[in-house]
Amino acid sequence: MAWILALVLFVEALGVAALNWFLGIVVDRQDMSLAGLDPDAMSVSSKVGGIVFGLYFVLCGVVALLVALRDRAPAGFGRVLLISVAVVHGLLAAFAWGLVGPGAFAAMVVVLGLVVLLLMTYDRLETPPEGTPGPGADTADRNEGPGPIAPAAPNPS
Repeated sequence: MAWILALVLFVEALGVAALNWFLGIVVDRQDMSLAGLDPDAMSVSSKVGGIVFGLYFVLCGVVALLVALRDRAPAGFGRVLLISVAVVHGLLAAFAWGLVGPGAFAAMVVVLGLVVLLLMTYDRLETPPEGTPGPGADTADRNEGPGPIAPAAPNPS
């Protein structure tokens, strides 16, 4: 499952970077300004934003790939990255519904679901806390004394 998420994030990184690069080229060729902004600045910022956002998705994909290879939950910075990419996809889904349509919304929600599934699937304790028996340990291994003694029932006579 983590492999699928990694692949999806890599493809999405390529798509976001290519889309922003294309938009930068369109702005550059039209040579139009928006609210007095310099067309060259808009073109360059679109291209740089696409590259940065694409690299962000690649980094999140690498974290998902490492989770798949290690078969271990992400920790620290990797976990924060996956949580942040889940939030980003939630926001993108909301914007996609209004701007693009239900198909783009569904795609973003599927990716969001994959990220959340990855985070929840690997969200378990790797080792039991100290002092607690591991799975399969019976009561004789716990070094406990006899259980609590139940009070005697009152005599009805």
